[in-house]
Amino acid sequence: MWKRDESVRPAGGQQPVAAPQPPAPGPAGGLSPRVEARHNMEKDIVNIGKSVVIKGELNGSEDLTIEGHVEGTIQLREHVLTIGPNGRIKAQVFAKSVIVLGEVTGNVTASDKVDIRDAGSVDGDIISPRVAIAEGAHFRGSVDMQRKSGPQAAPKPAAVVQPAPQPAAVSPGAPAQQRA
Repeated sequence: MWKRDESVRPAGGQQPVAAPQPPAPGPAGGLSPRVEARHNMEKDIVNIGKSVVIKGELNGSEDLTIEGHVEGTIQLREHVLTIGPNGRIKAQVFAKSVIVLGEVTGNVTASDKVDIRDAGSVDGDIISPRVAIAEGAHFRGSVDMQRKSGPQAAPKPAAVVQPAPQPAAVSPGAPAQQRA
């Protein structure tokens, strides 16, 4: 714990300024819960500025915000891709979640959600279990809202077994009918 050193006082009656202290260790030797929560909120988010132009394949393992121009393929399969208001994308997009505030030309595939905000624009097909299109947004293409396969998927109804058709009863003395 920090204690003020009474012998060291700045001239002029000003209060001393405390130097930042390293985070206090928590009960298990890790960071305190408050510091750990703040650290978790500060996830790695990469920004591509509006003057940047990328042509080719863009892969990553962290959340990404694009304000510039990208042409080609974007793959962030386990992360969030945000197309900022100045972002212009001509690419096939694969991400966990896609938020569109700018323009996307190309197909968008998301494992969680695609969200086209009010000024956003998408010209291409969307494949995602959840899709949100705000009023005022532009969208031209098709939407395929595939459900995730696995135990969460709705069970298929049981097959209905119908009895086999019974032959018509023939009365004695009636001529037998031939079937073609």
